[in-house]
Amino acid sequence: MTSAKDLLHSKKSAGVITVMPDCSVQDACRLMRDRRIGALVVAEDGQLRGMFTERDVVNRVVAEGLDPAKTTVAGAMTSRIIAVRPDRSVEEIEAIMRQEKIRHVIVAGENGVVGMISIGDVTAWHAAEDHQTVEYLTEYITGRA
Repeated sequence: MTSAKDLLHSKKSAGVITVMPDCSVQDACRLMRDRRIGALVVAEDGQLRGMFTERDVVNRVVAEGLDPAKTTVAGAMTSRIIAVRPDRSVEEIEAIMRQEKIRHVIVAGENGVVGMISIGDVTAWHAAEDHQTVEYLTEYITGRA
């Protein structure tokens, strides 16, 4: 059983990129672009305040006609945070994402936030698992196993 901790270790990028609630949406979007990520954790004084995602930009800024340079992340972020423990299985995390209709979960342990898992990470994990299965079956069928 692959856990959230295992999945985080297999990711190319480690850690979580955070932004302050008073940051402008424009600056937050530039940070996401530069880091090639789709979500930021919003934190202040060591406390999680929410998540800011590409979906928040579309639904709460662009669709509402707000100026991204004048709108703060606090005004556009999703306040509800879903966090999982590092020992949760990837299958459980995927089920949570489907049930809650979210694309990102925070992984938090005894010492706070240890990472973030996206639906893309889960999909990549599935693809790698499927690839290994295909390789094994190919070797079995061709008699190389």
